[in-house]
Amino acid sequence: MTRALAIQATIGAVVAISGVAILTRPGVLRAGEHDPRGHALRIIGMMLFAAGFMGTGFAVAYALAA
Repeated sequence: MTRALAIQATIGAVVAISGVAILTRPGVLRAGEHDPRGHALRIIGMMLFAAGFMGTGFAVAYALAA
């Protein structure tokens, strides 16, 4: 794996971990259960996790194919 792919995989993993952290700990950010901020945080967490998952997945797939 080249340095660029390793960096991309690392960034993707960090983004995915931050997305999971936002999903699992909305109370830390003081968002209530029925608060609109809570729903927005869930959406943001899911989007961050998906972006990190896709970025890391493409880096690994490219490394395995090359």
